[in-house]
Amino acid sequence: MATSGRSALLSSTSTGLKSTLENPNSEEDDGQNLWSTILSEVSTHSRSKLPSGKNVLVMGEVGSGKTTLVAKLQGVEEYMKGRGLEYLYFSVHDDDIDDQTRCNAWVLDGDLYHKGLQGVAVPVDAIGNSLVLITVDMSRPWNALDSLQKWAAVAREHIDKLRVAPETLRELEHRLVKQFQEYTEPGSGEEGTPQRRSEEEESVLLPLGDNTLTHNLGIPMVVVCTKCDAISTLEKEHDYRDEHLDFIQSHIRRFCLQYGASLLYTSVKEMKNLDVLYKYMVHRLYGFPFHCPAQVVERDAVFIPSGWDNEKKIAILHENFQTLKAEDNFEEVIVKPPVRKFVHEKEIQAEDDQVFLVKLQSLLAKQPAVTAGRPVDTTSRAPSSSPRTSNRSAAANVANAMPQSGTDAVLMCVQNDQCSVHTRLCVCVCYLMCLYAAGQTSEGVLANFFNSLLTKKAGTGGPGTPGGGNNTPGTVRKSGSKLGLSDVQAELDRISSRETDSDPPNGNENPAADGQDT
Repeated sequence: MATSGRSALLSSTSTGLKSTLENPNSEEDDGQNLWSTILSEVSTHSRSKLPSGKNVLVMGEVGSGKTTLVAKLQGVEEYMKGRGLEYLYFSVHDDDIDDQTRCNAWVLDGDLYHKGLQGVAVPVDAIGNSLVLITVDMSRPWNALDSLQKWAAVAREHIDKLRVAPETLRELEHRLVKQFQEYTEPGSGEEGTPQRRSEEEESVLLPLGDNTLTHNLGIPMVVVCTKCDAISTLEKEHDYRDEHLDFIQSHIRRFCLQYGASLLYTSVKEMKNLDVLYKYMVHRLYGFPFHCPAQVVERDAVFIPSGWDNEKKIAILHENFQTLKAEDNFEEVIVKPPVRKFVHEKEIQAEDDQVFLVKLQSLLAKQPAVTAGRPVDTTSRAPSSSPRTSNRSAAANVANAMPQSGTDAVLMCVQNDQCSVHTRLCVCVCYLMCLYAAGQTSEGVLANFFNSLLTKKAGTGGPGTPGGGNNTPGTVRKSGSKLGLSDVQAELDRISSRETDSDPPNGNENPAADGQDT
């Protein structure tokens, strides 16, 4: 019994010593397990990071808004436009894993001379991580279809030159077809989650239409119609109607159907569909969930994702056609308007009154004074029986005391029957003011002239009598009575008589006989 108890004690003590010796190793193992767990989590987290090296190649005509569109997606207000191949980017952030990355955006110049630079944006090893974006300027819709076909051909030519392995190219094309067939419209749930199909529906893929994905590039394509705010301008200035806009949309949608492309109508000025474009590109490149349904109601904010459209849905637009047909040629219906030559009219600025009068005074001073009377040609005038004969002869006498150029202008206006009375009066008044500015008449003469326009002369003297000008105004002109043109001519005759009396008489001239009645 004592021996067995001693052996049990020894065994217990040996077991305790062994356990105490093994305790430090167990603690170290626990520490190593903790670090391995942390490292594995970090490794798993690093593998779930957003991939880098995604590319968006932006193509389109010059002035179609390529750089402006990408700059808005980047959030840059001020930017510099370059040539050849521009590099921009827009940030991508994943809230679930709290990670962000940059998506490369390459803007190709609208000049085909620079099309060889596509190799920098989309190299052969990055073709599976790329997306092609073609812009169409909606302010010039007559170029839309030609522009789409041209830039799609440029992208196809570049892909053919890359010499991608046939297996890789077939895999990319199959992936694009599968994505097109598996598209599901986002549901109307509270969170807007896409509709879930059953296992039987997922195993059955609908066949493609006759004109669907006939030009499969293997790269996702997005067609963006820019400057859609110009649609209202097209309606006002070029008489576009709803059927014209539907006609343009139907042709663009047919093109997108052939390439499996998506379609968006955007406006940077009005910030329309820019957020939808950003979310959709991130969805196609990074696999983010996308919950925006197709939009075809608003004509300037159309959104058609890849896989949604088909020939039947496009045919709905043809129901609104009244004067057009679906099979009409695009170039014959959407015609480029004629170019209007812009004539820049020079702005005419009026001179200062004093400057004008000084110039006029200098011109009148250069004209020689006419002292001898010139004969009056009456061959083209009215017969002697006309009541205007005496008035015209009186106006012709005025020419003896006035400069020839100014007198001719006044006489032409006074004797022109097509001119109204007010026009002739205005000409006479302006001419007298010019004479006054040139110092060839006095304030008294002007005062008498204007008074004679308002009153009738009293007395028996004729309108051409020199003494008649000194008579005081008589009866006031009745209200509503029109001013006679003979009064104006008589007043001009009277002024010329005064000026003739003030000048020294010539040997061949009798100033007293000018104004006397015979």
